[in-house]
Amino acid sequence: MKKMSDYERSAVLSIHEWKSPQTGWFGKGMEVINWPIEKAGELISEVPGVDWVIEKAIGGLVGLLNDVSHWTVRQNAIYKEYRKAGYQHILIPTDIFSLDLEDVDRLNGWIGAKYKTLAGAEGAGTGYAGLPGIPADIIALIALNQRAIGEYATYYGFDIALQQERLFALNILELASSPNDAAKQIAMAQLVRISQDVAEKKVWNDLEKNSFVRIIQTIARSLGVRLTKGKLSQIVPITGAVVGAGFNAYYTNKVCDAAFYLYRERFLAEKYGEDIIEATVAPAADFEADRE
Repeated sequence: MKKMSDYERSAVLSIHEWKSPQTGWFGKGMEVINWPIEKAGELISEVPGVDWVIEKAIGGLVGLLNDVSHWTVRQNAIYKEYRKAGYQHILIPTDIFSLDLEDVDRLNGWIGAKYKTLAGAEGAGTGYAGLPGIPADIIALIALNQRAIGEYATYYGFDIALQQERLFALNILELASSPNDAAKQIAMAQLVRISQDVAEKKVWNDLEKNSFVRIIQTIARSLGVRLTKGKLSQIVPITGAVVGAGFNAYYTNKVCDAAFYLYRERFLAEKYGEDIIEATVAPAADFEADRE
């Protein structure tokens, strides 16, 4: 088996630290940032019209998550970028696993900054539209983050068109929206299960169409409710001054961080074996978890 480079060994440590963070000053600071969003969730039932907003958001997300076109990126353009950088053998996704992680990181280091900027700009007008503008904003936010995840996946050698990769990406969206540790564990258990199955080269039995549709509907509902709560923090007086219009950039930052660390881990697992995958929680038993 190939030996890891110093860069890759360091990356493994940073990935494990990200998945099992210690609550220091930074963690406490993030709790302060999260407080307005959670507080807005407690006040959600008091906002007139919120049921309509959630229904519209969920309905739009079901269609969006079902639409494969929103998950696709220009794969060939990314492979061409690799070849332009001197890696002439990169023609298909798995060719990327021959590279050192440092080479891959260097080529995609701009993704997070690009999508956080786009998300901030997209959400800037939400305050003007008020409550009726939230469903469209949530759908646009998820579409943008689908694209970001698709780029990360492609740069690290994974084909987002495959069912297991779409399911993995959906759980990244859900992980980033998790309001508490229990919700994070559910999403992480799904991510660990898929990561291990793919790394172990297990034959992936396609989920029945009805099962996959149910999973999409469940995740759409979860995202619709959670993101509506977050967006309400911009218009509920007690929290709006704290969160402001930065929610879209905040959520996108969490999505990009999760995609960055998790796809790097999976890249290394493809090169060095599934033991690389650090299971902070046990793998999920199935793919239809209770996300309430």
